[in-house]
Formats: sequence, structure tokens, C-alpha cells
Amino acid sequence: MKKLGLVTAVALMASFGSAQAHIRLDYPMPRTLELKTGPCGAAGSTRGSNVTVLAPGATIEVKWTETVNHPGHYRVSFDPDGQDFTVPLDFNDFSQTMNVLVDNIPDRAGSQLVYKQMITLPNMTCENCTLQVIQMMTDKTPYGDGNDLYFQCADIALRTNAPTPDAPLAVTDANGAGGDAGSTPAAKSGCQTSSGATSWFPMLGMVGFGAWVTRRRRTSNAL
Repeated sequence: MKKLGLVTAVALMASFGSAQAHIRLDYPMPRTLELKTGPCGAAGSTRGSNVTVLAPGATIEVKWTETVNHPGHYRVSFDPDGQDFTVPLDFNDFSQTMNVLVDNIPDRAGSQLVYKQMITLPNMTCENCTLQVIQMMTDKTPYGDGNDLYFQCADIALRTNAPTPDAPLAVTDANGAGGDAGSTPAAKSGCQTSSGATSWFPMLGMVGFGAWVTRRRRTSNAL
């Protein structure tokens, strides 16, 4: 059997990494890449080490990607002191307004779609605030069996000395060390949470190194 070519291997690994995901919060930086358990994606999820620092009352663009299409809608919520988020009572419930900033954001047909939603944060300071994006999937009947919603959360701090929305938005760890606001982890499976899309980057190096070794051996044998 012929050896798998480098280009084919790269394509397969890239496809594997992207095909498993369903929704990925791109900005602000997500706490976890898991999706299945509310309120923030992973069972027992608590505040993480990556915190996006924003100004009180700032208007920002929340950005997420739907990599596997499901009909339904999205909701963006904000909790100033933790993660006390409610869940819809049924597929068409938009009545719960506690912490909800924008509801019934329509889904678009197709996969690998990027969504952008402008939201205005509360005009207050907080160090333990959380932003949540949920995906409601209306093709997952019956409602309430645990397969209707995907959850993503971002840990946020609202500080009076934070950059304006037009300036680079800082990301800090729990100790206040700076980071890159654009460094968003790649998608991890919403159904299988043991591997992420970033895991194939090291594999690319291994494939390339193996191809180089093979060429060297063939050259040596020919001399």
C-alpha cells in the first residue's frame, strides 16, 4: 500500500479537527472548549485563569463560529457575580430575561459560519463576571433531554482603567499577567471532549519530519 502523502495527511487531520466541533466562542476568550453541560460547557466548570478585561458599559462584538449546522437560535447573557444563568423552558421560550442581553439571534443555514453580535455590557465594575453564549438547537427533540443546548462562557472583569473598545482588549491571567486578546483556542468537540483541533499541529511537524527522513534514506541508498 502506498504511503499517505503529506498533503493528504494534512487534509485529513484538518478535517478531523474541525468536523467534531459544533459551536466555538471566538471572542471573548472561552473558559473551556467543552459544550455539553450548562451553564458553561463542562461539568463542574468554574472560573478559569484567562480573563478578558473590559471597560464598564463597553459595547463589544461577541464572535462565535458554528462549525456544524443546526437550526435554532442563539442567546448572549451576562452575570455580574458568577454564572447564575437560566435556561429556556422550551424551544421557543424567550421570556426569561434574567441576565439575558440578546435573545433569539437567528441561525443561518450552512456550516463554518461566523456570527457577530454587538452587545453593551452593564455600566458597573466587577471582578467575577461571566458572559455566556448558548446555542438552542430545534432539531433535537424532545426538548429537555440534554441534547438541545450547547454552552460557552467567557470569564470577564469590568475595570474602570480598562482599554476602550477601539483599543486592543487585554487578556490577563489570574495574577494579572498580560496576554494576547486574539489568542483563542481552537475548537474541541461538543460531543467528544477528549481532543481538540489544535492537537493536529504537532502531528504536522511529525509528518513533515518523517517525509524528510524518507527522502534522505532514498538519497543515501541511491549513492
